[in-house]
Amino acid sequence: MTCVLGLDIGTTSTIGILIRLPDQVLGIASRPVRLSTPHAGWAEEDPAEWWSNVCDISRELIAKAGIDGAEIAAIGAAGMLPAVVLLDEEGRVLRPSIQQSDGRCGAEVAELRAEYDEAAFIAKAGNGINQQLVTAKLRWIARHEPDVFARIATVFGSYDYVNWRLTGERAVEQNWALEAGFVDVGRGVIDDELVALARVPRGAVPRKIASHEILGRVTTEAAAATGLAAGTPVVGGAADMIASALGAGVVSAGDVLLKFGGAVDILTATDKVQPDPRLYLDYHLIPGLFMPNGCMSTGGSVLNWFVRTLAGGEAAAAAAAGVGLHQHLDRLAAEKPAGAEGLTVLPYFLGEKTPLHDPAARGVFEGLTLSHDIGHLWRALLEAYAYAIVHHVEVLRDMGHRAERFVVSDGGSASRVWMQIVADVLQQPVQRLTGHPGSCLGAAWTAAIGAGLTNDWSAVSRFVEFGDRLEPNAANEAAYSAGYSCFRDLYCRLYAPEAQP
Repeated sequence: MTCVLGLDIGTTSTIGILIRLPDQVLGIASRPVRLSTPHAGWAEEDPAEWWSNVCDISRELIAKAGIDGAEIAAIGAAGMLPAVVLLDEEGRVLRPSIQQSDGRCGAEVAELRAEYDEAAFIAKAGNGINQQLVTAKLRWIARHEPDVFARIATVFGSYDYVNWRLTGERAVEQNWALEAGFVDVGRGVIDDELVALARVPRGAVPRKIASHEILGRVTTEAAAATGLAAGTPVVGGAADMIASALGAGVVSAGDVLLKFGGAVDILTATDKVQPDPRLYLDYHLIPGLFMPNGCMSTGGSVLNWFVRTLAGGEAAAAAAAGVGLHQHLDRLAAEKPAGAEGLTVLPYFLGEKTPLHDPAARGVFEGLTLSHDIGHLWRALLEAYAYAIVHHVEVLRDMGHRAERFVVSDGGSASRVWMQIVADVLQQPVQRLTGHPGSCLGAAWTAAIGAGLTNDWSAVSRFVEFGDRLEPNAANEAAYSAGYSCFRDLYCRLYAPEAQP
């Protein structure tokens, strides 16, 4: 058996890939996921929807490939992190998941900073005290939903939940545990003192497992729901951005992956542990390496919101042109000049994570006039994320990391207009990939490693080829240099006046 199933439990969709080693993709399937924002700054999802999607996707891929479920040798799942899923003693989900982009716990972050010296926390936990911490979210639940908090028996993440549904085994993958704030990065173990800060019983945080370690095997019940064979091994899984970076070949200093999914991520590789409060630190899938990285609160999720909320009037024109609304808006944006004629956007619609760590920040359109139309709005949104990428690159370089070779992946990278804007704002070439389906491929390869089908981490590159390389347009450099200055200044004026010169 040389077939492997990879799953990606993403913010806006669940994606599955079925591969046959050494280099064949048998099929890819996806299902949408609903992101709920019942209050400003909140981001929640229904774990049952993830599981339903996994069941549908598994059956679809098996049918498309014309194979028996028993021909799948291993399963790996990736997902956004650190989402928070809570179970009670009976294995019932206690509330909707709190997503990694959720910004409700500002007061709890401030409380933690008052209790614990942040420099000491960073040195121990590898990451700063910020809204990403599961500890802060659990404290919010304790304060606002005490009945739920009192019934917590298990705390884990999105793909940990899917792994539990597949195997009945409760564990947390190493990068979920690290970004949650529970790992002593020097010792590589879940630390009792760090867990105690969350005020949950130590036993509520399950054992930590390596990404490629076999967690358990598909149960009879899960086999009936998914079409997979009972007994199929399931590995610990992977953070979505780390899995995507493996597939993109980010393994050396100077390599940078820009991942355009529901959120925009930026990652590089290093063999040095160098915690910095502005960014996150994760384990690379290749043992011995680490991945300093940034993760914005939003990305494709805001573009989808824009299309759903504001672009309905363009539906007829898009249909007449035979394209989707996103592609239609790209065409309109391409007709506008760099800088969107003075329109600046702050894309902080769920607050912002790295490098600002400001849950109170909000989305802003500044400079709107009656001469602007929906094409300007769309272009300014695309430019905003490019500016935010430059901000991250500045931080990486300030930390001493090289940022020289830029590779782009995941759904947003299919937009040539957006990727050209990124190249122009960076004034660096941007390399697109062909055949890179995103995090699900890295998840599948991690399962192949764990099941002993291969021991070559780099061989995942057989599934991915370089596509076109977008060169920066030097004619746009001045406009985007000025635009970036306006972007940074706008945030400072509105949310951090003390940072202004």
